Amino acid sequence: MKIDIIGDIHGCLQELKKLTKNIGYNWDEGIPLHPENRVLGFVGDLTDRGPESLKIVEIVWRLVIERGKAYYTPGNHCNKLYRFFLGNKVQIMHGLETTVAEYESLNKHDQQSICNKFIELYEKAPLYLVLDNRRLIIAHAGIKQEYIGQTSAKVKTFVLYGDITGEKHPDGSPVRRDWAKNYHGEACIVYGHTPVKEPRIINNTYNIDTGAVFGGKLTCLRYPEMEFVSVPSTMPYVAEKFKPFD
Repeated sequence: MKIDIIGDIHGCLQELKKLTKNIGYNWDEGIPLHPENRVLGFVGDLTDRGPESLKIVEIVWRLVIERGKAYYTPGNHCNKLYRFFLGNKVQIMHGLETTVAEYESLNKHDQQSICNKFIELYEKAPLYLVLDNRRLIIAHAGIKQEYIGQTSAKVKTFVLYGDITGEKHPDGSPVRRDWAKNYHGEACIVYGHTPVKEPRIINNTYNIDTGAVFGGKLTCLRYPEMEFVSVPSTMPYVAEKFKPFD
């Protein structure tokens, strides 16, 4: 299996185009396709905060649903947008306001179309991906070894939000335990969710959210080569969004 796994995009379409072109994908059909049948994998958080969230939704829907040329598993921002599209009461904040503004600028027909596509994409997606005969796992915020194969509410919370303690940092963000330090499984786990300045490798886990929407980079992990490819962000740099480890 040859898959190029891309970190949290958050509506950064320019960066997605540049990154995928750099690794050999062409956009002749309006979506990134590889001439040698490599496929893309998305760790979730396609939308919010960045400038072109709904175009990202359209592209990923076409790749995953229409063409079967990519893998997608949702993140916490995807989950919140899904609930918004279902008509549930959600707080329009923490980046969702940018996606909602895009949505509200569309005509009714286009609103219905993108709503239907995202709901289909989300509902057909697994909570996390188990690929390559269990050698590769893609989970938005990561997953503990003992949770692999499970989909309980506890596991869903972990996969979407990380190993949260219930406490908050002064900026309102949740306090999370560093689950990767205690991972000792054989499967390679690729995840995002917590922005880091450089890809973080620890105990066969790979955090590839390098904060594209916060002025960092958009990063891809090429599997099975285990090579990183990144492109710089066009967004303003927000230093406090990058969480230090150790």
